Amino acid sequence: MFSIEHEFDATVITLVDEGAAPLQEDVVINSFAECVTLEQLDPRTDRVQKITLSPEQVRDLAAALDLPEGVYQLRDDPDAE
Repeated sequence: MFSIEHEFDATVITLVDEGAAPLQEDVVINSFAECVTLEQLDPRTDRVQKITLSPEQVRDLAAALDLPEGVYQLRDDPDAE
């Protein structure tokens, strides 16, 4: 399950783990114009862990989900315009 909220400066997506136990903590994704952050509570330390990705890293991650094992570099298509 997930929720999407549009706030003033970001889109906030919350991913809720509904699978079989043991369940993972919710993941909160904040999408800003300049970066995307992923946050998740670490129950061992009771602290929120945060990862910050650039827009290019998010693009590469999205592409990587559909590609086989290997090393890749995405490039802009100069003929696309």
